[in-house]
Amino acid sequence: MINSSIAAILGLALAIVLIIRKVSPVYSLILGALVGGILGCGSVVQTVNNMFDGVKSITPAVLRIVAAGVLSGALIKSGAAASISETIVRRLGPRFVFLSLSLATMILCASGIFVDVAVITVAPVALALASRLGLSRGKVLISLIGGGKCGNIMSPNPNTIVSAENYDAPLSSVMAAGIIPALIGLFVTVYLIVPLLPSQDKVSASAVPGGDESGAELPSFAASIAGPLATILILALRPLLGIVIDPMIALPVGGLITLAATRSLRITAESLDYGLSKMAPVALLLVGTGTLAGVISASDMKDVVIGWLTGWNVSGRIMAPLSSILMSAATASTTAGATIASASFSDAILGTGLAGIWGAALTNAGATVLDHLPHGSFFHATSGSVSMSFKDRLALIPFESLVGLTLTLATILCSCLF
Repeated sequence: MINSSIAAILGLALAIVLIIRKVSPVYSLILGALVGGILGCGSVVQTVNNMFDGVKSITPAVLRIVAAGVLSGALIKSGAAASISETIVRRLGPRFVFLSLSLATMILCASGIFVDVAVITVAPVALALASRLGLSRGKVLISLIGGGKCGNIMSPNPNTIVSAENYDAPLSSVMAAGIIPALIGLFVTVYLIVPLLPSQDKVSASAVPGGDESGAELPSFAASIAGPLATILILALRPLLGIVIDPMIALPVGGLITLAATRSLRITAESLDYGLSKMAPVALLLVGTGTLAGVISASDMKDVVIGWLTGWNVSGRIMAPLSSILMSAATASTTAGATIASASFSDAILGTGLAGIWGAALTNAGATVLDHLPHGSFFHATSGSVSMSFKDRLALIPFESLVGLTLTLATILCSCLF
């Protein structure tokens, strides 16, 4: 038996190696937790109990994430997501093409759609514009990814839900804490980061996907945005009026309003199935991350972390994003990174005096810095959305990280000011 902190780190390292070797992330995390726990305490029974405790702690977040599938499925299957993106791109026009692409994915993500799904949704419009205007594939994809990351820190997406849950902070407040950093990130992405990319690999007409879906068949922008707005308003009742309506209720209500407003109630069952199909893998991933978080929490790693934090003046503000940067890099997942970091270190970070809202917001922002590494699905999904080669996609990683780092630094600044 070895020191429990070292054992937990070894378990995490094993999970990382298995994920990189293309083993299922869920099983990799569970096996890493089991090995780390046994090495640390020498008891299989105690290790399994610690794993169960970790899963129990995130069960409310899992249920809320499953509920979020109603809104996500409704937005995609009703055409509302496509309508929102096409309207924004069309209204801003070619002059502000990169701003429009980033803004479209930001709004879709802020509405509760996963970043990769938002990028895939806007990509056909982006490729058509890029072909017509002679834009490079890399600049287009960074615009989409950057906007998605900005929207992700102020959304009712799994990473925000689980961070808010583990820091015992209202989801609406955590979402609101991400607004100013997201706007700063949007500006930096469009006007500072995108211009850094070379203008080669221009999109050709042959790269533009065909389709028979006409924009006239899509619902109006007002109808499309009604559900997300209703969700935000319902969640805002808690900080504004003290009326608590759980996200588990607010998110499905927003989805049903979307279906009703877009006259798509006939596809309710189809939308529910689609939303659940997208959320089920995330829920399973959270089970895996919960087992590892339970082992880490049961180890003396917290005491080590608190020892590190003691001499730091801005300890919580640094440790919250740093922990999620490391965990998201290990798992190549925003959700898994935010889950492990917040479940394992929230108590230590709150112990420094940092408010739960900012602890959750900083953890959420930090998880966007290295969540796009090649051993995760996001890297490959976004690459495929614009038909980019593996080598060219690798070259974009530093620029994506700049977006996430901007969001993190902006959130740290806001936590100091507000």
